[in-house]
Amino acid sequence: MQGVEIKELSVFEDERGWLTEIFRIDESGFRPVMSYLSMTKPGLVRGPHEHLEQTDYFCFFGKFRLYLWDNRPDSSTFQQHKVINTSGKPTLAVVPARIVHAYKNITNEEGLVINMPDRLYRGEGKKDSVDEVRYEDDPASPFRIEE
Repeated sequence: MQGVEIKELSVFEDERGWLTEIFRIDESGFRPVMSYLSMTKPGLVRGPHEHLEQTDYFCFFGKFRLYLWDNRPDSSTFQQHKVINTSGKPTLAVVPARIVHAYKNITNEEGLVINMPDRLYRGEGKKDSVDEVRYEDDPASPFRIEE
């Protein structure tokens, strides 16, 4: 899908555990402005929703199913739908603005997700409206999670 990046990250292990580089400014033109960590319970879904201006920079820890719908009329992949399963290794997913997205934890364990978007939630000082269109509770939405 045009502009979407999915990349399994390198994991460096030793006797203490492991480490993975989530973001390096010398390897990306992307510029995050904030970050947050979320936990998703087993079998549960977050989304679908889209951002009108924000690009998300997700890092998935655990096995997730990522759902993507291109909602950008000017995109070469407009109206394409894609489903991607992560392997369980730390996985990066860059999701541009106007790509409707959702993800589901497909394990029996809690899954962690770090997001480092390129827009501040609700803007500077949290004074702006939320840059998000939610489809989760819209029964007429064309963006459906189907197994």
